[in-house]
Amino acid sequence: MTKRVQRSRGGAPARPKTDLGKLKLLLVGLIFAAIWVALWGRAAYVQLYLGPELKKGAEKQSLATGFELGERGRIYDRNGSILATSVESKSVYVSPIKVDNAAQTAQILAQILDVPKKSVEHDLASKKGFVWIKRQIGDREAQALEAEKLPGVFLTNEYRRMFPNHHSAGQVLGFVGVDGLGLEGMEKRFETRMAGRQAKYVVQRDATGRRLYLDDQGREMDIRGADVKLTLDTVIQDAAEQSLAEAVTKYNGRSGMAIVVKVDTGEILALAHFPFLNPNAASLSRPSARRFRAALDMFEPGSIMKPFVFAAALEQKVIDQSKIFDCENGKWVLRGKTIRDTHPYRWLSANRILRYSSNIGTAKIGLALGAQPYYSALRKLGFGERSGLDIPSESAGLLRQPKEWGEFDLATISFGQGIGVTGLQMARAYMVLANKGVPKPLKLVLDPAPTPQPPANRVFSEQTVETVLSMMREVVEEDGTGKLARIPGVLGAGKTGTAQKAAATGKGYGEGNVASFVGLYPGDKPEYLIMVIVDEPSPVAFGGIVCAPAVRDIAIKTLSYYNRLPEAKASTQPEPSESSMQAKATRAPSATAGANVPDLTGLPVRRALEVLGKRGIVPEIKGSGMVISRQKPLPGEAWPEAKSTSKDGGFVLWLQEGTK
Repeated sequence: MTKRVQRSRGGAPARPKTDLGKLKLLLVGLIFAAIWVALWGRAAYVQLYLGPELKKGAEKQSLATGFELGERGRIYDRNGSILATSVESKSVYVSPIKVDNAAQTAQILAQILDVPKKSVEHDLASKKGFVWIKRQIGDREAQALEAEKLPGVFLTNEYRRMFPNHHSAGQVLGFVGVDGLGLEGMEKRFETRMAGRQAKYVVQRDATGRRLYLDDQGREMDIRGADVKLTLDTVIQDAAEQSLAEAVTKYNGRSGMAIVVKVDTGEILALAHFPFLNPNAASLSRPSARRFRAALDMFEPGSIMKPFVFAAALEQKVIDQSKIFDCENGKWVLRGKTIRDTHPYRWLSANRILRYSSNIGTAKIGLALGAQPYYSALRKLGFGERSGLDIPSESAGLLRQPKEWGEFDLATISFGQGIGVTGLQMARAYMVLANKGVPKPLKLVLDPAPTPQPPANRVFSEQTVETVLSMMREVVEEDGTGKLARIPGVLGAGKTGTAQKAAATGKGYGEGNVASFVGLYPGDKPEYLIMVIVDEPSPVAFGGIVCAPAVRDIAIKTLSYYNRLPEAKASTQPEPSESSMQAKATRAPSATAGANVPDLTGLPVRRALEVLGKRGIVPEIKGSGMVISRQKPLPGEAWPEAKSTSKDGGFVLWLQEGTK
């Protein structure tokens, strides 16, 4: 059977049909493969290339980054009393790009925070992501802002520095700026140690911007600053400031300083300055009131330098106590220039030269000693270099090389003119005399512990120091210039100083003076060194009148506080107890409801100070003696505030000699 062949209409054989189904499937597969590859490529591009940037954008939309500043470390006195601390407060900042209505927001912020509206508008127009509006606002302001719920306006916690004792040791403590940065004093010195660190944290938000929860994972474990402990004692500091302020104001001085040092350790118990500085309001004070004068201000010390030239001359065997010098009847011309004494003296022994503070006699001792030996002694005493307390911007004083001294220069430097010192340098030099001839470094900080110093070399022999101290005891206990620093029952030693101030023109001396007194108690075996300096007192300028009584008052309070003041026998009757004194006060005619001041009259000053000390009161002491003769407030009246002074209603005690 033959097979038919299909032919086309033209007679040629027909071609076989193409499988369109397979072709369509292949085409669709290729399209889907291309789409799949594109999607994976896009995903890879987004994930690998754009991923980090997109992640940051997403976090900006859903997460809010905030920060928290750690609390600044505290400053304590030697007994643990707080001298400086920090309290939490709110501060306001804005993120301008998140503010919805800038005009309305500026109006509300200006009204609540009491800031200029134009200033707020300027801040809101910033392109920055973070702008401070107001730092450390009050609680009412913070509550008002929280109630407004302004978009882009945020509150954060900060710490505001507080000084509970107000002006007490203000210049020593210093102060901080609004950013919490230490600007002066110990706040600046220990900025790195006390500054709180910053911790960041993240808050998640929903689509409307509401914060959902706090994530602690980014916080630091400890962001609080470390504490600092000073050698100061708030009780002694208050006593020193009270007595210093009275001396400066009574004699119309420009300023003053007082230093109390514990001799056996070199620890500074008080470092007072007047006018006072309240670090809580440092921005409102004058720059002169902020100066740490004891470390920064250089002055010509005058006669408080004389014990050192005597010690150097004794050490070199140039003089002894009994050597006689002609004091020229109060006026001596040397190299064409005149040296004068306050009182005319003729022949005086060395001990009387110091007792009566003769410039002429001291100048002759200095000339006999010579420039190089005296200069060497002054350098060993620490003059011409910083005190070692590591205080910011401390002055090194002024001590010229001996080759620059002429004969007249040597004479004047011997009695404290022509040399520049600071209060801390002078205190450190007197510590050599108080410590039997061996230097002892001053200390102002207990924690962190100061770097151990190598053993100091002896400057003067013990015999030399004892001789000088015996001369200084005559200044106080005999008819010397420091007799107003005498304390009955306590042996005192000291030296007065009255120095001319250099003229403002830089040539010669002007009319102003610096009055000073340095006291050592007890005078035979010193336990406390007390120094008071008053700048430009008037109309009286003598250190024995202006400063010696202040040193005496500080010494009485210090010795009493440390239980080193001897008892005085006021009467043959047994000493009353505090309860009996209180009962007596409440029966007094002047007693009123709630009055509780006891009757202190007739008591030894030591006992009276103990009673008042229990209430944190440091009284003002007037008169001389060891027994209370009268008091203010009167028995039965209300207690004054512990920090008040005599001028605003504080406690005053008048003394008289006790009966035997």
